[in-house]
Amino acid sequence: MLTRTIDGYTSWPADRLAALLAPTGIPPNIITWSALFLNFWAGVLFAEGRFAAAGGMMIVAGMCDLLDGRVARLQNRVSRFGGFLDSILDRYADLILFLGLLVYYAEVNRFLYAVLVSAALSGAVMVSYSKSRAASLVRAESVGFWERPERLVLMILGALTNHMEAALWILAIGPNLTVVHRIIHTHKQMKDAPALKTASRTREQQRLEYGPASKLAHDSAKEPARVLTRSAGQGR
Repeated sequence: MLTRTIDGYTSWPADRLAALLAPTGIPPNIITWSALFLNFWAGVLFAEGRFAAAGGMMIVAGMCDLLDGRVARLQNRVSRFGGFLDSILDRYADLILFLGLLVYYAEVNRFLYAVLVSAALSGAVMVSYSKSRAASLVRAESVGFWERPERLVLMILGALTNHMEAALWILAIGPNLTVVHRIIHTHKQMKDAPALKTASRTREQQRLEYGPASKLAHDSAKEPARVLTRSAGQGR
């Protein structure tokens, strides 16, 4: 997957930069908020039609996205809230970037590309949402290609090369196909789940029936009869 490739190329410089930042004591959440601010700036540049500048700003914001978790680990500040905050602000960043493009295409009266931006925005939101909902129902798996890093890389390339229209066609179709893929995959897993649960219940019943707990329950059930028999014997 492209995500692993991107991580392979960026891990070394990100680790070195995180090692420089961590001793300063800068809170990781500040880096997370900085990424949102930079993406907001990129969204404004998109709205102004300055695509190359917006692409460069997205690269800087992406570096912040890579650094916050690394700095948190080096400072021993890793927290569940930090991961939650990072995920929420990433969603806002996606919305801001696409809204900037939507404003631009609306201003230049290019209706088709405004529609494409809307479709791409819907796909970006639903890719994340479908993954989250599927994880609450079945075993979590990363299904489909268009995760956030892939989408951002394509947006950056489209902005820097002045081929944003081509990038939007792909972003309008690809992520939504990933959502469909996840729906089908989740449906298949949920169809298989009852059989797995039945097999699990059968094994549990066998354990209770033949295991030590069942013997204890069986002996306990016979105990009142023994007491009753002793009582009757004492009465005679």
